[in-house]
Amino acid sequence: MSVTMEQNGVLDPALVGLLESLEGSRDAISASKEELDFLSNLLQSKELHALFKVYNTIVDRVRDDRRCSPVLSSSMQTTLDVMEVLLPRISLSDTSRQLFHLLQNPHIQGLLCAHDAVAQKDYLPRLPEIPQEMDEDEETIKIVQLVKSTEPLDGEPDTAEPIVGATIKTDEESGKIIIARVMHGGAADRSGLINVGDEVCEVNGINVEGKSPADVLQILQHSEGTITFKLIPSDPKNGARESKVKVKAHFDFNTDVDPYIPCKEAGLSFVKGEILHIVSQDDPYWWQARKEGDRNMRAGLIPSKALQERKIIHERLSTGDPKKKSESDDYDREDIATYEEVVKLYPRPEQPRPIVLIGPPGVGRNELKRRIMELNPDKYHTPVPHTSRSPRSGEVNGKEYNFVSRELMEEQIARGEFLEFGEYKGNLYGTSLESVKSIIRSGLTCIINPHYQALKMLRTPDIKPYIIYIKPPPFDELKSTRNAAFAMSTFDETNSRGFTDDEFNEILKSAKRIEFLYDHWFDETIVNDDFKMALEQLLEADQKLKTEPLWAPAAWLQ
Repeated sequence: MSVTMEQNGVLDPALVGLLESLEGSRDAISASKEELDFLSNLLQSKELHALFKVYNTIVDRVRDDRRCSPVLSSSMQTTLDVMEVLLPRISLSDTSRQLFHLLQNPHIQGLLCAHDAVAQKDYLPRLPEIPQEMDEDEETIKIVQLVKSTEPLDGEPDTAEPIVGATIKTDEESGKIIIARVMHGGAADRSGLINVGDEVCEVNGINVEGKSPADVLQILQHSEGTITFKLIPSDPKNGARESKVKVKAHFDFNTDVDPYIPCKEAGLSFVKGEILHIVSQDDPYWWQARKEGDRNMRAGLIPSKALQERKIIHERLSTGDPKKKSESDDYDREDIATYEEVVKLYPRPEQPRPIVLIGPPGVGRNELKRRIMELNPDKYHTPVPHTSRSPRSGEVNGKEYNFVSRELMEEQIARGEFLEFGEYKGNLYGTSLESVKSIIRSGLTCIINPHYQALKMLRTPDIKPYIIYIKPPPFDELKSTRNAAFAMSTFDETNSRGFTDDEFNEILKSAKRIEFLYDHWFDETIVNDDFKMALEQLLEADQKLKTEPLWAPAAWLQ
């Protein structure tokens, strides 16, 4: 076989020479024809020659002492900023829409992330420092000076004192005072000179041998200006890189009342639903985090997922409320809700996210769905349900219902193709998952109000629902608003009378159960105490869904 490639400037001469040698030595090489053909094709591939050209260009520049430095090291963030600017314009300009979709392409984003990693030299291995030669009995000492600030350095929980952004403790084996934690973004972290495990020998010239963390804190408390630490470095380890994980909190945390936090001043309080940037998960019990968008560089302590789960389990087991225990017994979450990793999900006009209205029977979900569909029937659609009963006079297959045989519907139910189903007067009724997906693919907004247990099948990457919880107001307001509107009871098949007090209480009881089981999945909550206002809130939620990037489970984009 002869080499027929043209020397057009793209092909690498070294690879061409290697290929010619291969072709001239085929008979002398102990390899199969398939293997030789594979190697020959590889050496002729344009991709390999292009890679060699890039390599040679870089080597030549280094050889000529001309630095090849990146113009930008945050191209991915710049891309996200551009997408934010483009978002309001995608409905007005084809160019904006095409660019927006191009920047959403996973390959483009992967390329930009790789560029940033190289530009920031994030690929470099973190090697331990080379130890200097010293006498066997000589220990390395480092002296670190920090300016006293309002950042915490703590020992025992009751003697915490804001100092330099680190925590100390007594080593259980040696009894020495050591650095237990370095707060990300704090003075100690910014210095780059204080590490976890460093032994504290002196503070401002005072020997701390035999002293407790509380004693050391007393020294620091009475220190002014610059504080000088004399430390024995810990064994060299790979430096901890700041995590980029962002989570949505599913519980409230108040450092002022938490009895377990090692240093209240170092804690970060937050409320349920806030987005947290987890910067360190090194400690099994206390993570370090910042609030998303917070300009304060110093991180704070929050309970780890494992610690919070233990606290919740302990609280449930120790409660004396039999009703609470009953709810815990049939608790059907796979995990106790603490944190969920999230990312920004950008709207896709060609595939709008479906709106799922969850709430107790009688709270008004059906009416909200009916009214919003009346306002724009060309925009909002709801799935046509399936039934095994026969069509009645005037009913059209595919309009009121999809009429199928009972045998077929039972087979589809067994295969898990229905997100909800039930039997009424000997006939099966249900909503299929495919009917929801079909509306999504059509570019219309699917709006449904299923039973809350259907959330398990709906909250998936291929559906990406926006879940709105329709919450009832307190009993007195629930009763007065429904009676004032002459609302008919949904508990009565004839729908010919108002709600009773027992039915109002049943609505509130059902709402409490739904919140206990699934409130960590709610994207938004609307209290239906004023129907007109609730409808306006629903329309605003849909507008936001179509025009703004919103937080969603990270698993949906993986």
